[in-house]
Amino acid sequence: MALFSQTRQRVFQALLWKCHMFWPVSRCQQLFAASFSIPNREKINYFSFITSSSAALPVDPQKCGVLTTKKRPEMDCEEEKRWDEESKEIPEGKLHFSSSVGAAKKWSMGQVGSRNKFMNIQPPEKPLQAEEWNKLRENFQSPEIFEEVMFNSMIRCNSHIDVAKSLLTHMAERNGDVAYNMLVKYLTLCVQQGQVSEICDVYDIMKVRFKILEIGAYNLLIKGLSNSDRWRMALTILEEAKKTMIPSRTSYESCMKAASRHKEMKLAFELYHEMLAKNVVPTLDVLQSFFDFSRGMKGAELQKKLFGILLYLRENQIYPHKTFMQSIKQWFESIPGGNWRGHLTTIKDSGQCPVCNHQLEDSDLTEEEYNSLSERIIRDVIHGTDTFRKTTPQEFEAFQTFVENRLPFDIVIDGLNVSHIKPRKMQCENLFDAINCLAKENVRLLVLGRKHMLSNSSSWKTEIMKEMQSKADFFFAENISEDDPFLLYATLRSGKHCKFVTRDFLRDHKACLSDRLTRHLFRKWQRGHQIVLFTSGEGRRINFLPAFRYDCVVQTTGDTWHIPYKEVFEEKYSYQVPRKWLCIQKK
Repeated sequence: MALFSQTRQRVFQALLWKCHMFWPVSRCQQLFAASFSIPNREKINYFSFITSSSAALPVDPQKCGVLTTKKRPEMDCEEEKRWDEESKEIPEGKLHFSSSVGAAKKWSMGQVGSRNKFMNIQPPEKPLQAEEWNKLRENFQSPEIFEEVMFNSMIRCNSHIDVAKSLLTHMAERNGDVAYNMLVKYLTLCVQQGQVSEICDVYDIMKVRFKILEIGAYNLLIKGLSNSDRWRMALTILEEAKKTMIPSRTSYESCMKAASRHKEMKLAFELYHEMLAKNVVPTLDVLQSFFDFSRGMKGAELQKKLFGILLYLRENQIYPHKTFMQSIKQWFESIPGGNWRGHLTTIKDSGQCPVCNHQLEDSDLTEEEYNSLSERIIRDVIHGTDTFRKTTPQEFEAFQTFVENRLPFDIVIDGLNVSHIKPRKMQCENLFDAINCLAKENVRLLVLGRKHMLSNSSSWKTEIMKEMQSKADFFFAENISEDDPFLLYATLRSGKHCKFVTRDFLRDHKACLSDRLTRHLFRKWQRGHQIVLFTSGEGRRINFLPAFRYDCVVQTTGDTWHIPYKEVFEEKYSYQVPRKWLCIQKK
């Protein structure tokens, strides 16, 4: 007796014919699982459920095959979020590459919003037959996005791979094809579960069906393979991606870590220098991995390259977090015959290291460097950018005259910026506290303000403003004006001794400088001249950390290395310099 109806057999044969057209059968057999039992006498390669995966998160058996809106326990969705981020670059017009269905269908914003309503959908626990999927789809509130919502749910719940296969089979039987983005979602689940053979299957299918893959698919393929014994295949896919795009940081770093794990450090460093040449910025995580995987390894060339990473940290004013610092320390101390020893310390205000007594580099620029930087900032940042979109030439000329008639100042303050330091206090009181704190040093202060500060209001009291103006010079710009060009100009024109106060990071202005040397000088000048403002006493008091006399960057004499580090990983801004250092000496 036949095991399935002739009608069903014809449908499946039609699907198989289309699969033969686009996909290699040897690979499709594992990807498209169909719940059919085909007699051996039939001379057609039918698919069957085959999987190497047997692990899935538990699902309530009573909910098997049922879509529910009941709230599930909160799950860790970090992996899903990462894959979603990597897949965001799929062009909408390329979400469906069906050769038979025609042009891709773009989703409206309403449909995007609809997906978000189904975050609590529970996927089936077991593979379903086509009829069962059809029934679920028909009963679904938005059938047109049923498959996408279901796949998202499978990724979130880490469903068994066979369940995903049965849905793909259902889609192929119903539509005669499977959309590109559905293959990417299936690939996401495979990568999430480390299903290496399935990842290879999907790759073989995609490279035959589609001439070009987008960056999200490449990221997933490389990520999944680089963590396996097929890691060299990830390198091949990276080379393929280079033909049409600059690979992502994720792809580069996955390959670099794979090479490092297998002690192929030369290859890992080649990829590292390649990504730098393409202006792809590495993460601290991958930089740390170089030191971790190189621990105890010999070789002058390897040592030179790792020193190069430390110089990269110096050049870009990057401060490693504590665990990264510990990896650096352990690597130094593991160098065979190196006799390096590391100690954690705090540098004295004078700039002297209490461990080795070495004097750190001065934060001051030479006269020549200062003059060059001042000219470049005035030319490239103040006059060469969009400064006059937020001020007028007339206003800035009036400010220049104001400054020239009152030079020099000792400290220039971004008044509006400082006034927001304590949100629960009046802005004028915050600024008043800051001025009083700085005026104790008997210095000349210039405060950059806005004209609305002169209007008596709940935030700006006239009597307080008058008292502040007796202690500092004020320049009031238009309310729409940008403060930074005024701040930079007044500080630089006042001379090398002049400091400035702002909680701004000045990154945009640093980026406007055209060459590497000038950007380096700007960072060094900023580190030595930006006074850090912070609150203490549970936010009741304003305090300032004076600018360092020594330069707070990685530095070396050959026999010593001094590396500033942060206690925890956090985004680093130009003026936020650490207080803790790693001193490494060669005994």
